[in-house]
Amino acid sequence: MKKDFNGDSIELFRIMNKSLYFGMMSNIIIPMGLLLACYFYEQRYHPANNIGDFANTLFYIFLTFGATQGAIAFWWRQQLLLKPMIRRKETFQTDLALGLTKICRPVFMLVAAISLYGLIYFFLTGRFEETMFMVILSFVVFQVVRPRYGLVNKLIENQYALAEKGEFYRGE
Repeated sequence: MKKDFNGDSIELFRIMNKSLYFGMMSNIIIPMGLLLACYFYEQRYHPANNIGDFANTLFYIFLTFGATQGAIAFWWRQQLLLKPMIRRKETFQTDLALGLTKICRPVFMLVAAISLYGLIYFFLTGRFEETMFMVILSFVVFQVVRPRYGLVNKLIENQYALAEKGEFYRGE
């Protein structure tokens, strides 16, 4: 078990829980609810394709944007995790939990935008399967970028080393 500067054992779940709950809400619960609403709308009203033959091209455009956003989210998360998050050695765990949440929120919102492309596509074309594919792509990207125990262990080691060198979070 890792110890912080005060000798207290570091609780990994306590550090990860807020960011994971936010990520699950923004990337799983809300997109699934919207996907369910699209499914019922499609079953009841049978929406028409409003953009015609351009629908397939638009799907590939949205797919390309989604894949690019997924790659950007992964890279961005990696870059943000290298910056100092600790304000003082005495508040190591609290600062680390707040820092991880602060970093994960915009990254998770970038990932959630992938599912929004699918919803926009549904309202333009009425095609549910492609919409579901975009929401699933969002889920997969979320699984790649979400914090895990191994990542948090590396984060703790990196932040500990930065704090030992005197590099602290100074604000924005």
